[in-house]
Amino acid sequence: MARIIAIDYGKKRTGIAVTDPMQIIATGLTTVATTDSLVFLEKYMAVESVERILIGWPLNWDESETDATPLVKKFIQALQKKFPQIPITKIDERFSSKMAKDAMLAMGMKKKQRRKKALVDEIAATILLQEYLKTIH
Repeated sequence: MARIIAIDYGKKRTGIAVTDPMQIIATGLTTVATTDSLVFLEKYMAVESVERILIGWPLNWDESETDATPLVKKFIQALQKKFPQIPITKIDERFSSKMAKDAMLAMGMKKKQRRKKALVDEIAATILLQEYLKTIH
């Protein structure tokens, strides 16, 4: 089997998480500058087999698009062009950052660590991936 990769795309930073090859465990991989995200993914996928890309889909509470939605749409188009053989699945990300912050608190992380936005993005991508794994198993 191949891995599944999850992306929490942001204006400045992009959090990335992956599964193990058996698609059982979701693990935070890294956070990269958004401007470097396609290059990072290309290098990663040259080494690792990826079966599916999940991307956080930003919506408001009323299901309408946010100001970030057009940015994510544009990124999805770039992903489809770069990796046409890999299916892309949009995942509702409305609660992912809040859940990431709550998880950091539950893990006993100090306030200074919880302020690291890059870590929040990576954990948010991991949560998106964990939620997806629950739906397929």
